[in-house]
Amino acid sequence: MSNSPAARLQELFEGHRLTPTQRRIAHSMVRSAAAVPFMSSVELAELAGVSQPSVTRFAAALGFDGYPALRRHLRENAPEGSTPDVTVNEYQQAVAGEVENLQQLANALADPGPVTEAGRLLAASTPLPVLGLRAAASQAFGFAYFAAKVHSDVRLLDEGGSMLGDRIDNAARAGATALLCFAFPRHPREVVEALAHARERGLHVVTVADSVLAPVARHSDVLLPAAVGTGLAFDTACGPMLLGRMLLEAMCDHLPDAQARLEEFDARAAARKLFAE
Repeated sequence: MSNSPAARLQELFEGHRLTPTQRRIAHSMVRSAAAVPFMSSVELAELAGVSQPSVTRFAAALGFDGYPALRRHLRENAPEGSTPDVTVNEYQQAVAGEVENLQQLANALADPGPVTEAGRLLAASTPLPVLGLRAAASQAFGFAYFAAKVHSDVRLLDEGGSMLGDRIDNAARAGATALLCFAFPRHPREVVEALAHARERGLHVVTVADSVLAPVARHSDVLLPAAVGTGLAFDTACGPMLLGRMLLEAMCDHLPDAQARLEEFDARAAARKLFAE
């Protein structure tokens, strides 16, 4: 098994047919992987927003006699020294959680194939629609901002509503072959619907999501997971942001004129004195 707590949990869930409520519990456990072995069933139920009996049934669905047996299994298989640290404050814990998320991402990138394939798909699509709503809108905007420096036609889709489907249709009619989506909790229903619509229009969907258990997974051709931090009142997204930059790098590798475009932009920016430095 992997040394990453989140990866260990995902391996534990593989092969089990889980109900939507059980998938929600599993998703919450992955997001708080380091803390889960030390949670009570009531605490896990509160974390996932389900009832305590649902947690008990979830443990049974995984083949355990009950939640105590599941928690005992998680503790016995936790990396040595992984006990709750009460000597650090909540901000330090949030940073530690992101460091763990980044280590998990680094481990996953031992196989760069999915990112390389995603870069190829995105580079080949003109126009290139980039979707991200609500919590994921800033990641979509950041990707689209940089991608526009090397790609001839990037279309940011950061607003929902009835026009979203129309904009996907327009991109498909204009020749788009792929769509990039950033999707984080809480997952808007219209993002799931938009990805289903994009695939109906023949687009390859590349998704950066917080987990392989995210509801957008079933509508994604290439799913690239990067956990979000959950230690603060609002989730943090260091991993997804870094993964987005890696996708830009992979896309540039498949755009032969990317470097020339960047040099051209730098020359124009210098001429216009866009930047203070």
